[in-house]
Amino acid sequence: MAWRWYDSRYFPPSHPIPVRGGIKAQSKRGTFGESWWGRRWIEILESFHIGARLERGRSYARRGQVLSIDIGKGIVKARVQGSRPKPYEVAIEMKVLSNAGWKRVVQTLSKQARFAAKLLAGEMPQDIEEVFKQAGVSLFPERLRDLKTNCSCPDWSNPCKHIAAVYYLLGEEFDRDPFLLFTLRGMDREELVGLLSRTGQRSAAPLPDAGEAIRQPEPLPLEATQFWSGGSLPEDLFGEVQVPHAPAALPKRLGSFPFWRGEVRFLEAMEPIYTQASTRGMELFLSGLWGLDSPSASLSAHSALPSGGGGLR
Repeated sequence: MAWRWYDSRYFPPSHPIPVRGGIKAQSKRGTFGESWWGRRWIEILESFHIGARLERGRSYARRGQVLSIDIGKGIVKARVQGSRPKPYEVAIEMKVLSNAGWKRVVQTLSKQARFAAKLLAGEMPQDIEEVFKQAGVSLFPERLRDLKTNCSCPDWSNPCKHIAAVYYLLGEEFDRDPFLLFTLRGMDREELVGLLSRTGQRSAAPLPDAGEAIRQPEPLPLEATQFWSGGSLPEDLFGEVQVPHAPAALPKRLGSFPFWRGEVRFLEAMEPIYTQASTRGMELFLSGLWGLDSPSASLSAHSALPSGGGGLR
């Protein structure tokens, strides 16, 4: 058994207390981060030559030892379960940019519409680092001292494995929401989009043609009894109904769940659920439409319906 030496005393190697429901890395092996900006975050940290400590943190991240992570402007706070009963408190601070620095960044971003288009689609523009460089600032940390870290554990090394575990999970979370990188530099999503809007980055919606009539919604009935009794439904109320060709389309547009804790990736877990729900929803819909009782009979009736058009969501 290997032993470690602290303050003239020998201690056996410690093992973290297993955690249920912790934030477990989606990466099972190899590198962390699917997007280029998520990988860039990890590459920069690894370039600071703290590889051995990062390696221990990688194991913690994959085991789900991190209990919680909160990201605010310029700071990340986390709780990590180590070998002691009480979880360790981790804090990672990153210098926020000045108002003048952000103003220069936004002015550069506003010159090309593709920057805002990519960001609003959940994608970091490939040349975003050059934009920050032109503004005289940086998006990612440039040196280790750009990150101020602290952990309540007794480990003398900094970053310790608990801090390193949070580093890796942040890389995966940046995959989901690239705006979190801006938050660490002091600007959240709503503020950045607002600044881009005020500088003309987002164009206003086109006005209707002069001769085009604007359809107004029908007013509600004045009589309560008339409202609650309802009326006949138009024959084309449901339109053409079919099971969607692409399962889980809405979650795919919204992106992954923040700090997903499942054993498999969020969208991989959601696709079969949406597929089963769509099929069952179609069965129930057709049963009510045709007055059928059995799923097999409803599916037979489904073949009589036209394809195309809308879909169950």
